[in-house]
Amino acid sequence: MNTPDPPLFDTDGFLVDPDQWSEALADLTARRDGIGPLDELQMALLRILRREYARHGSITALSHVCHLAGEPPDCLQHLFPDAREAWRLAGLPNPGEEAKAYL
Repeated sequence: MNTPDPPLFDTDGFLVDPDQWSEALADLTARRDGIGPLDELQMALLRILRREYARHGSITALSHVCHLAGEPPDCLQHLFPDAREAWRLAGLPNPGEEAKAYL
């Protein structure tokens, strides 16, 4: 008997296993969400979010992510519908209800 594959995303749309993330998956998800294809700056910000999460194991100040990319402190607000969406597209784990309120 075949068992079904585990779901790729949780009920909130966050990737269940962050190791399954790829830039192609992020772009596909962005297109499905109506954000359109991701440009190089958006992809760079997602890579920085992932790198900082890997370093610290927590949500990094979003203005710091922009700083690391050499962008203005509010860059994420201009490039994504909201910070939660950027976190989700970066393939990072569901941060929980309280943290999602701050994203």
